[in-house]
Amino acid sequence: MSALKKPAPESEAHRIARLMRSPAEIMKPERLAAIQPSRISASRALMSRAVRQRWQILCKRFDIDAKGNGVAEYRIDIGGWRFSFPVYSFEPSPHGRTGRIIGRAWDMMGALVEGDMSERDFETTRAELPKLYEGRATPATLIWCRSNRSGRFFEGAKAALQAGRQPNVGELAQTCYLMRNTGLDGNGTFGTKSFLAYEADHPLRWSLAAQMLCAYMMRVFAQDLLAHLVRLEAPAAPQMAIELRRFLGVGNGSALGLMLFVNNHPRLIERWLFIREEAIARAKALTPDEAGSEIAKLLSLVDKAITFRSEDRVQYENVTRSDVVARELGVIRDAVANLLARWQSGSRFESEPFAELAASLECRVHAEAIETLHSLLIELVAEEADQLVEGLVIDEELTGRPEMPVARLREILRNDYAWAFGLDLDIESAKRYVWYKSVSAEEPRRGPAAEVGDNVNLGLDLPRLVVALDRDLAAADPTLSTARFLLAHPEHRAIATRVQALAGTGLHSPHADIMSAAFTPAHITRLLNVGIHGIDKTRDFLDRNLRGVLFHGAPVPEDIAAGSADDLWFYPSEPSL
Repeated sequence: MSALKKPAPESEAHRIARLMRSPAEIMKPERLAAIQPSRISASRALMSRAVRQRWQILCKRFDIDAKGNGVAEYRIDIGGWRFSFPVYSFEPSPHGRTGRIIGRAWDMMGALVEGDMSERDFETTRAELPKLYEGRATPATLIWCRSNRSGRFFEGAKAALQAGRQPNVGELAQTCYLMRNTGLDGNGTFGTKSFLAYEADHPLRWSLAAQMLCAYMMRVFAQDLLAHLVRLEAPAAPQMAIELRRFLGVGNGSALGLMLFVNNHPRLIERWLFIREEAIARAKALTPDEAGSEIAKLLSLVDKAITFRSEDRVQYENVTRSDVVARELGVIRDAVANLLARWQSGSRFESEPFAELAASLECRVHAEAIETLHSLLIELVAEEADQLVEGLVIDEELTGRPEMPVARLREILRNDYAWAFGLDLDIESAKRYVWYKSVSAEEPRRGPAAEVGDNVNLGLDLPRLVVALDRDLAAADPTLSTARFLLAHPEHRAIATRVQALAGTGLHSPHADIMSAAFTPAHITRLLNVGIHGIDKTRDFLDRNLRGVLFHGAPVPEDIAAGSADDLWFYPSEPSL
């Protein structure tokens, strides 16, 4: 009788893969909408790097009059790299001023440019930026941007400071910003440098880094502009308290166009969701030290999140209210506190305590509370998470495999898109929607197919394309090459290429019929805004548009340069002034 062999120890890679959630668990729109900002989110990732490397931001000139007209210029030093951020400021005007892409007048326009900017390029950019779609960027320009003041709150803060007192925190906390981003354009748009042309050692090479730096500079400029205008009218007025400066971020608004972005950038979506899930899995795999210091850190972070949610003054329509999430986080806090007490007393039965903690809470609290826990868990593996972000350098070209046999293509289709075959796609025409571009507003819209017509559909009808491809593959010779199949069925070329290029990567497309009246576009807008960009306090309007705040609580430039910035700056409490 032979002895039983001991099972081989589980490899670290296998363990991490086991702890990662499946696409079926997270790719439904409702669950994607629940994902919360984390260290992996673009704005927070940028700030983590800035704090770690002590970036230097210097204002070189600030020539703006009392009405807000003029120019400013900033220099940004990142290691051996230097960037310029020219600003063109304008007096607020109601004519042509809107937060939408059809706007033709802005309170501020700026650019992110590599190196020191010549006066000629400064003036050329001043002339070209207002042209927007007809304009062309100067060489070495990475991003063009524009923003508007939040009129009531900006003017209220200015009046308070000129009167010798600090602004009303409660009032400012209704939006938490002085300016709101209305556009960030790069990656070849208007002649800007394409992302794949960034050098291998470029500090902004990873996805969305350059855009997020521009958004941060909008915040820097908004606070500098406020201080400048106050001084012009009242030279003895106080500076805004630094606690309030940290508390205020930069506003952001988004709408239906982000659904089309998700359709058009499947590799970016997949990579971002994958590294977030990997970071969460690595945190779940941690074994706390003897004192349970990792559990104690998690407990303090949950307390921080509860305070943040409890103080939230934003009025929400369809998004879960913050007071509800705060109560749910209280349940999580009790579970974490119980785990800490048991661990410190020596009652250590769990082999993976953080994984078991999350699993025990999954069906007990709201999805937003669970995803908040997941985001906070990532802070326990901060260095690993920061390293994962470095891998977000993405070539988004989708390349097909013409030699692949039809049988293999159908196997991939049935495996990777099983969710599509489970949808009811035979919806009546009255409940079928299409995506189109407004002639008057140049914006993506969504409307009933019966009214708009199918000939203008800009949306990716992924499940129907998949089902149609499968139907024709089933009737073809399974040994036939994809190339020969597409000669007979050229209408399937785009979807076949997409399926082949994304084979084995299940986190690239929401599991939904975006043509159905039952689909809620704001769910996907929230994924981009909240999860990927890192926007807090997102308010929804009509289940389509979202507004929120970036860099809420982030260090100011002098914190970063001095090395005194708090790496755990997120979820700020309202300052007591």
